[in-house]
Amino acid sequence: MDVQRILPAKDDHREHLVVIGNGMAGCRAVEEILARDPARYRVTIFGAEPRVNYNRIMLSPVLAGEKAFDDIVINGADWYAEHGIDLIAGDPVVGIDRAGKTVTSRAGVTTAYDKLLIATGSDPFIIPVPGHQLPGVIAFRDMDDVGTMLTAAAKGGSAVVIGGGLLGLEAAHGLSLRGMKVTVLHLMPTLMERQLDEAAGWLLKQALEARGQVILTGADTAEIMGDGKVEAVRLKDGTEIAADLVVMAVGIRPSTALARAAGLEVGRGIKVDDHMVTSDPDVLAVGECVEHDGNVYGLVAPLWDMCRSLADRMTDQPSGYRGSVTSTKLKVSGIDVFSAGDFSGGDGCEDIVMRDAARGVYKRVVVKDDRIIGAVLYGDTADGNWYFDLLKKQESVAEVRDLLIFGQAFAQGGGAADPKATVAALSDDAEICGCNGVTKGQLVSCIARGAHSLDAMRSTCKASASCGSCTGLVETVLALTLGDEVQASARTMCNCTSFGHDDVRREIVAQEMRSIPEVMQKLHWSTPDGCSSCRPALNYYLLCALPGEYQDDQQSRFVNERMHANIQKDGTYSVVPRMWGGLTNPRELRAIADVVEKYNAPMVKVTGGQRLDIFGIRKEDLPAVWADLGAAGMVSGHAYGKSLRTVKTCVGSEWCRFGTQDSTGLGVKIERATWGSWMPHKFKIAVSGCPRNCAEATIKDFGVVCVDSGYELHVGGNGGIHVRATDLLCKVATEAEAIEHCAAFIQLYREEARYLERTAPWIERVGVGYVRSRLLDDAQVRADLAARFFHSQRFSQDDPWAARAKGAEREHHAPMARFTPVGEMA
Repeated sequence: MDVQRILPAKDDHREHLVVIGNGMAGCRAVEEILARDPARYRVTIFGAEPRVNYNRIMLSPVLAGEKAFDDIVINGADWYAEHGIDLIAGDPVVGIDRAGKTVTSRAGVTTAYDKLLIATGSDPFIIPVPGHQLPGVIAFRDMDDVGTMLTAAAKGGSAVVIGGGLLGLEAAHGLSLRGMKVTVLHLMPTLMERQLDEAAGWLLKQALEARGQVILTGADTAEIMGDGKVEAVRLKDGTEIAADLVVMAVGIRPSTALARAAGLEVGRGIKVDDHMVTSDPDVLAVGECVEHDGNVYGLVAPLWDMCRSLADRMTDQPSGYRGSVTSTKLKVSGIDVFSAGDFSGGDGCEDIVMRDAARGVYKRVVVKDDRIIGAVLYGDTADGNWYFDLLKKQESVAEVRDLLIFGQAFAQGGGAADPKATVAALSDDAEICGCNGVTKGQLVSCIARGAHSLDAMRSTCKASASCGSCTGLVETVLALTLGDEVQASARTMCNCTSFGHDDVRREIVAQEMRSIPEVMQKLHWSTPDGCSSCRPALNYYLLCALPGEYQDDQQSRFVNERMHANIQKDGTYSVVPRMWGGLTNPRELRAIADVVEKYNAPMVKVTGGQRLDIFGIRKEDLPAVWADLGAAGMVSGHAYGKSLRTVKTCVGSEWCRFGTQDSTGLGVKIERATWGSWMPHKFKIAVSGCPRNCAEATIKDFGVVCVDSGYELHVGGNGGIHVRATDLLCKVATEAEAIEHCAAFIQLYREEARYLERTAPWIERVGVGYVRSRLLDDAQVRADLAARFFHSQRFSQDDPWAARAKGAEREHHAPMARFTPVGEMA
């Protein structure tokens, strides 16, 4: 690991606080101290990883491709510099001299302290079965582990995850999304048995299996097999499961070796009192590494409580930690789960249960002596905070007993209630943001100090800044506190910049920028390489602004666009050759049939866009498949791209007795004129031969409906989740006019829409009147737009499959992208 040092500590006479651990606990403790008395301590932080502080519980979204590392950073380099903190990253402390009050790092750096804070967290437990040291056996605890998994997933193959707890299921979900075949082995009969009862665990297992994972409960690992690397896992019942990667996620243990070697009192963890002080009054400890009153916690909520008590002690404010009642609210593979307290049952306990099989909802509340002692929610966790608040306060629920299982709205209002009233009824100490330990009262305090927008809340108290599941609650608290004074958050491209999409596009043209690094430099990007949100957008904006001049950056494209094929959930790809206007011929059909047989493709599907989709192609076979289809004269259908997908047609006047014009011929002409063009999002066209609209032209991005007197042109349709019928643009008399209007509309969309904005929301944002004014009021403006489009097409209509087939060997050995594209499986 590289050792990184941020801002050498200044010589001054303040007490010197040395923190061992640059993770969530150590840095949160420092934040709490700074909030109380920013001038009290000079701070030095040692971190084992060569990185700034990041949110470890958000590693799963990074693995799944939903976030990049930059998205989960809690404290960037500027935070350390702003507060004069000396960060020594990538150089862990290996020794503590309590008598001399110094610590020594692995690289030999010795630093004296007045107060020492140990926040070493926990270590993953690796089952010591034969083969556990083989290459390919890893834990899931840090960014290095994520990097190893991403490298393995890029090669495809099979993964075995040992452990069906939260961490194991998140690892399995991420690897599955990355295309690996995943098997989860869990020793106990119920998944997440510490958080879920048997019924909820069964529902979770069924849901995960429906997503393509193999879940084996009661599975006891005997051996990890392989010759020089992982090849399989064998269970004690003799079952063998092929594996190219094995992820151990069976539990964690407090990291106490350093404290034990220093002579501190250690039990299950480093023993601390109510003020987080160890057996040495000058040494404190916090987080997963500590034991308080016989308890060791592995969740983040107790960590926040500990850090507040520690900071009070360090700044001479009376306080004390009294232990934590824990809850778990999470999403496992997109499934909402909540658990709190004790649901094991026992004498005097009463179970209140609701099952709604149709909605996939299960709720169980455990009551004893008219007080909630435990709750398990599956599928609908909206009332989790309310149940948890009642549990912590041990309030009597006798008066609402009959309605308790239906949630807060019914129990307190007797029926459906305003969601705002539900949040208003929460107490000030009710937790809103579990990822960052922010209560409702803290949100209100931030608002009182001037945080009047969601973005302001995220930047001040970090509420909603991590997983985002509490965003609705935070917005409700804002609305309750401020009413109409809530400020809309600025829509920037990403966290790397304060510029919005429209601003960046304008500046690229105004300042004549020619490359992604130049844009980032001139517009003062906060991260040197950008992130998974801004790089694809910048690549498109430059490509659109500089056709023929800008060199497309493949590493700034989504995985499907890089591979020129659609990745499927099992890690194989589907390939879609273009069929002009839905037409094909015997030569093309024979070529497709030959490819299916030659490469053992398990399925061929007729798509909604009148093409054939070949499924199950392995990554290593893609270049050969492209070459075989190319030899038959077929080119890429761009089914993977932010580009023209299809031009759907009906047979029109040539065959249909209702047809008014040659819709097939016009569709072919439009497709040959527009294919290969990169756009803000996918783009679909259809041409229907008569108003019966068999080609469904009125739910496409651009649609033509043929009538007796010519062609009706429609724009802005969408047939997806939110169906939107098109707006009528105009009516024209000739095919040439229809093609010109189509090209002009596409170019206007290309030049003015934001990246990843479909035509439907773009038109709803700018108004169809604006589009009509640009395309219809001035024929020269329309002609100029069309001319710019056809100019760009001179550099776009090269078959990417042909280029990729030539460079396939280089691609297979190319390094991974610097970032993980957001939603790359979409």
